[in-house]
Amino acid sequence: MTFIDTQQSFMDYIRDPSNPLPEGMSAERMTVYRELFFNNINGFVSSAFPVLKSLYTEDAWLKLIQQFFVSFDCKTPIFIEISQEFIAFLQTSYQPLDYDPPFMVELAHYEWLELYIATVFDNENELPISSDMITELPLTMSVKATVTQYHYEVQHISVDYQPTEPSEQPHSFCVYRDDTDEVVFLQLNPLTAQVLAFINQAETCYLSDIIAWLQNAYPQMSAEALSNGCLQMLQQLAEKGIICSLNQTDTTE
Repeated sequence: MTFIDTQQSFMDYIRDPSNPLPEGMSAERMTVYRELFFNNINGFVSSAFPVLKSLYTEDAWLKLIQQFFVSFDCKTPIFIEISQEFIAFLQTSYQPLDYDPPFMVELAHYEWLELYIATVFDNENELPISSDMITELPLTMSVKATVTQYHYEVQHISVDYQPTEPSEQPHSFCVYRDDTDEVVFLQLNPLTAQVLAFINQAETCYLSDIIAWLQNAYPQMSAEALSNGCLQMLQQLAEKGIICSLNQTDTTE
């Protein structure tokens, strides 16, 4: 048996002890290894999704983590990214059971975003912008901000509030890290959500691009009202550090 075969046998048993014991290893020793790995995974997932975990009994939660541990092929060895792998597991591999809440995936994603935004690296090329610079500079969303939308009121879910049906209207948020490194969940009105989505998709754009797009999307509104409202909105977003500009480095030799 090659080293790679031995390593694979070791990993297979760690994931699922119904597999054969690795050659030369005792069940007692492998149990110690398995408990160590499983407890680490359980600890990282539980700390990343405290609200979701609170909705389960201890046995049901351990069963969920066990299924993730056994069946999902994680693509990263970095522990801080285990929560992202858990989201992928829920979205692509997991078949919900009768007692799983219908908002399970959305709530998990909502909780995961806090960890993601808290740990995402700064972009050194980002430049904060003042209110009077918005009309002149290209605009972009900060890497420390993201826009998301949910069908359930994930921001209110708890042991005492568990909706069984999606809301009539979606709930949009901008999740961002402020200048004190605190993660903030900002609930958005539909127009602000659309503007941020436009900026995010465009990667960089000017105020004139946004206004032209808004005039096409809302022809019933006057150009002046759209322009004034959009400028005020962007000023507020810039103050929070959600939108910024990028340092235009000179690439000529």
